[in-house]
Amino acid sequence: MRLLISGGGTGGHIYPALALIDQLKKTDPQAAVLYVGTHRGLENKIVPAAGIDFKTVRIQGFKRSLSFENLKTVYLFLKSVGTAKKIIREFKPDVVVGTGGYVCGAVVYAAARMHIPTFIHEQNSIAGVTNKFLSHFVDRIGICFPEAAKEFPDKKVVFTGNPRAQQVADMKPAGYLKNFGFKSEIPTVLIFGGSRGARRINEATVAALKNFDGKPYQVLFVTGSVHYQKIEAMIKELPANVVVKPYIENMPLILPEISCIVGRAGATSLAEITALGIPSILIPSPYVTHDHQTHNAQSLVKIKAAVMIKEDQLNETVLTEKIDQLMADKKLRLQMAQNAKKAGVPDAADQVLKQLFSLNN
Repeated sequence: MRLLISGGGTGGHIYPALALIDQLKKTDPQAAVLYVGTHRGLENKIVPAAGIDFKTVRIQGFKRSLSFENLKTVYLFLKSVGTAKKIIREFKPDVVVGTGGYVCGAVVYAAARMHIPTFIHEQNSIAGVTNKFLSHFVDRIGICFPEAAKEFPDKKVVFTGNPRAQQVADMKPAGYLKNFGFKSEIPTVLIFGGSRGARRINEATVAALKNFDGKPYQVLFVTGSVHYQKIEAMIKELPANVVVKPYIENMPLILPEISCIVGRAGATSLAEITALGIPSILIPSPYVTHDHQTHNAQSLVKIKAAVMIKEDQLNETVLTEKIDQLMADKKLRLQMAQNAKKAGVPDAADQVLKQLFSLNN
């Protein structure tokens, strides 16, 4: 298969694409892959570092208010469609996939107009603007949350799950937490606000650190590299059962050893949590489009796989209480883990590939 894939702006659009590429290479070692992104997005660093052929188009997103910049956006979109058509003609893909972000709007639209099979993947429970636009032109739409189906044409929608889930689904505890000085027999709580960290989660956690002293669990607090020095300066005394790190290079490796995750409700995080069956305390970011992280979190709260704290209700007392309640009740954690795993799609990448191969036949 010759696969052209596009998605960018955030890791939530890039990592599912990389997971899909990874599984395609395992399924079809002769497959040719080209990734199209922007020169300014995260994909510009992440994709080439993964050894994947990468090309760029110049494009930008719409402003929410009336602005002269939006005229420039329309101009760049039309120009990038032309650039995308040229890339497509040169690469000759069998199928074109969009995983979200405005960059895939031009690329997938161009492919659809050229009558090449097209597929878009929506990771969140509320569809992004680009995917809503593309849904009118593509052949098929993969979703990860049943709630997203209502936002797209019925006959095009298929539930696939998030390809990222398949990358972590088979991981087993391998003693990585010992590298942080933790004991494998003691339950571990991971507090993590994303690769860049989350200010409100960090502040509440710093205030709560003293409350963790002497608890029958240990805490790994990952601040995000951007916030680490400031957080380090704020910490007066660190309990013996708490370790603070700026960033963990390969986070999925430690997840099978985690008893509870405290963090955001991004699509990639939830794909990993459900694939592995990990109880979670979710603190959705209120700053994302359409508040989609809250809707993502509610999908797990509804099936009793997670508890949620709204950011405006987050403080050291609430955070400590929620963690204590979960960590004091092993039976509850086990039930939440089972509920989370039922919501997971451990073969999600294969599910997407199945759709792509069917489009190509």
